[in-house]
Amino acid sequence: MNSLTGSPQPQKLRLILASTSTFRRELLTRLQIPFGVASPLADETPLPDETPALTAERLAMNKAQAVADQFPDALIIGSDQVACWGDERFGKPGNRQNASAQLRFLSGKEITFHTGLCLLNAAAGRRQVSCVPTLVRFRDLSEREIERYLDREDALNCAGSAKSEGLGIALLEYLRCDDPTALIGLPLIALSRMLRAEGVPLP
Repeated sequence: MNSLTGSPQPQKLRLILASTSTFRRELLTRLQIPFGVASPLADETPLPDETPALTAERLAMNKAQAVADQFPDALIIGSDQVACWGDERFGKPGNRQNASAQLRFLSGKEITFHTGLCLLNAAAGRRQVSCVPTLVRFRDLSEREIERYLDREDALNCAGSAKSEGLGIALLEYLRCDDPTALIGLPLIALSRMLRAEGVPLP
């Protein structure tokens, strides 16, 4: 879905990341563009009969829109991720017990992580929206491997309980995606395309 029309002229709008996630903040610094951070207040409850991909897109849009009144002359980035296996969805475990149970369930399964992205030009009321899927297959994990992993890495704030950018990569059999940054939480290839469409010079 993309509501961008025409070819906007280059402009210098403030860039705002509508997220307090340290992972997304670290990713965005790779583009070497100054940006601010805002905390969006958005209901993350999925709607009835809404697919995971549509949920991710809608939440990304909602997060960007949630801070638009604070930054009416900014380019606002919203992003959200929904992990699923069939109809089962997985959020952040929050504690060690949940993380252990989550990894036991995901052992040997292929999971899809849908990462929604929105770039909102608050001044023009124009937005670009995309969803980048990542297929992740977990190895067959023993109880000992799961507990040893959780002893070594804090993955309690990660959907799927595994940090692919850290030791969690050792839990995986494969990872398939057009954008390796999508799984971490912010698809930089898609975002770069959106920023260029808004006149931001990259690199």
